[in-house]
Amino acid sequence: MNHSAPQTTALSLFITCAKGLESLLEQEVRDCGGQQVRQSVAGVSCQANLDTAYRLIMYSRLGNRVILLLAEAPVQDADELYRCADSVDWRQHLLPGQTLAVSAAGSTEQLKHTQFIAQKVKDAVVDQFRRKGLPRPSVSREAPDLLIHAVIRRNRLSLGIDLSGTSLHRRHYRIEQGDAPLKETLAAALLMRAGWPQADIEQPCLVDPMCGAGTLLIEGALMALDIAPGLVRDSTLSAWPRHDPARWQAIVDEAKARRRKGADWKGHILGSDADERVIGFARRNAQRAGVDAHIDWQVAALADNTPARTPTLVICNPPYAERLGEQAEVELLYRELGDWLRHHARGAVAAIFTAKPEWGKLLGIHSHKQYAFYNGALPARLLLMQINEDTVYKRETRPAGDKQLTPRTLDPGTQMFANRLRKNLRSLGRWATQQGLECYRLYDADMPEYAFAIDCYGDRIHMQEYRAPASVSEEDAAQRRRQAYEALCLVMQESRQIPPSHITLKVRERQKGKEQYRPSEKAGEDFEVREGKARFIVNLERYLDTGLFLDHRPIRQWIHEHSQGCRFLNLFCYTASATVQAVLGGATSSTSVDLSRTYLQWSARNFALNGVDPYQHKLLQSDCLEFLQGCRQEFDLIFLDPPTFSNSKSTENVLDIQRDHVRYIELCMARLAPGGLLIFSNNHRRFRLDASVAEHYQVEDRTAASIDRDFARNTRIHRTWFIRARE
Repeated sequence: MNHSAPQTTALSLFITCAKGLESLLEQEVRDCGGQQVRQSVAGVSCQANLDTAYRLIMYSRLGNRVILLLAEAPVQDADELYRCADSVDWRQHLLPGQTLAVSAAGSTEQLKHTQFIAQKVKDAVVDQFRRKGLPRPSVSREAPDLLIHAVIRRNRLSLGIDLSGTSLHRRHYRIEQGDAPLKETLAAALLMRAGWPQADIEQPCLVDPMCGAGTLLIEGALMALDIAPGLVRDSTLSAWPRHDPARWQAIVDEAKARRRKGADWKGHILGSDADERVIGFARRNAQRAGVDAHIDWQVAALADNTPARTPTLVICNPPYAERLGEQAEVELLYRELGDWLRHHARGAVAAIFTAKPEWGKLLGIHSHKQYAFYNGALPARLLLMQINEDTVYKRETRPAGDKQLTPRTLDPGTQMFANRLRKNLRSLGRWATQQGLECYRLYDADMPEYAFAIDCYGDRIHMQEYRAPASVSEEDAAQRRRQAYEALCLVMQESRQIPPSHITLKVRERQKGKEQYRPSEKAGEDFEVREGKARFIVNLERYLDTGLFLDHRPIRQWIHEHSQGCRFLNLFCYTASATVQAVLGGATSSTSVDLSRTYLQWSARNFALNGVDPYQHKLLQSDCLEFLQGCRQEFDLIFLDPPTFSNSKSTENVLDIQRDHVRYIELCMARLAPGGLLIFSNNHRRFRLDASVAEHYQVEDRTAASIDRDFARNTRIHRTWFIRARE
């Protein structure tokens, strides 16, 4: 059997791509020699010879698959599907004993499941080999010799085979990536729409000031240096028996020659990001792509970034506001990006890729062209703008070298909010300095229309918005959030030189189940704060809570001052900050109990930071009720600070502190040594201590003494009692 495909043979090809790239891919197919080229949904069809197919596999920067179409027919049901698949002479495309896999898409009224469609096509192939008395091919989902595509559109089946060994979008250099990475094919499309490479400029300079793991810049370097994607991914062909190795090798040699010639490119590429970790990713990704020598990487926040060369094209994909509370932060970043472009990119073209085109107005620069794309399933746009006097909005910009935010006019309500922040900084800030406090609450919904809790953690700010009532629209809430965030940024910069990157904004809602312990999409940064002699690790982004409950600071201080020689028990210990204070205050031993492994690991890090002996001071993962029921030890000081409600999957015990507090108190009192003390605290706003507790024990309400000046506006932040055995 002759398995070769003559060079002159006309092949029907379909080149798949991401939605939105079809028009660009059409031109790419024409450049590679395709004839009768037509766009379709998520792809382009053409007539071609084998050389053209190989050029597409080697050179396409936009395509995903090069599929050789073998049959097309109308199909309604399983029988028609089978007959169409059986009409192909599969011996021409698959050798006996080789493996196959079938990818299916689409449906009809009777063919509703893609898995069933794939199974019927596979059956037709296998049955054909059996009828001829040949060894049946087997299915391999990992690395099949032949990948068959079955696509049904408008009750018509297109059946084809993949000519490449892998999806063309996988360049194999992007092993490490940051948050929300762009696919290589989309990055290449954005660069093409932005006019890169800029052949009409002698020494073009491509800059991405928020480059992340570097995909845009690496693709830009590959394009400028004329390095074919097929060389980067060490492209291989499928095991289709009609491939022509000699002709494929000629295409490979041609691509290598073009790469050698392209190495003389005289342009420059600059990438920077505030995250040192992702710059490391970018540098290593560029090394794997073979272009690192042509890209200069820098760790720098946008406000600190002065490019070493004047850009001719600035391209970037700013962060998206994926979580509630991030929108104001991202919108402020757009304003800062606009200031940066006006100051550092005059005369350049800027290409900003965004999921919210309306944010482009925040840049303060007119766009002369917009292109629609999809980032995965998310609609997005590429905004193109020429940075010159005609396109820049007439407004004040920051002077060179000024790292402060551009001053902006606040509306009267927001100005009042900013003034309240300034007033609190003068009073509470002075008080905190006198008390030696790094961490304190600066603002706690002082103005009802600005319902935020704002906490200072050294030179970091944690801003939480209390969820607006249902009567307030999300649009109005988002606008108020944005105004408040910008006011806070301005006040913090003018008074304490704290940049926006050190301000974290969250929307705080009532949490269900384990939601408050579920990590967010952003890992955030762990950093160290001090409280008296103690040091604690906090993180303002990773979880709803930060690792340190500031309202319990007076309780921790009391524990520190009265724990000398004590055996200390900390129930629902969270990150064990109270235990650290007890140990530093002289506790001889301690046991800290929590059901969360995450928080016990955090506790262990706090222990290590403060030199706490983990053998003398134990961390125990357990349900607190089960621990108390099985415990036989005695303790001199017990701290019981349970959540209002807990419904963990790790235990059958459901905690409702209003219902269950008497039981917990009784179990704790049974473990108290003579003369010992139980400190009972909780954050239930409507909590009422059962009268039976005072009947059996000596109870002292210490709530007032346990609330410091920075929480004085919210006396219901927690309730605290000292409970002792009656004499």
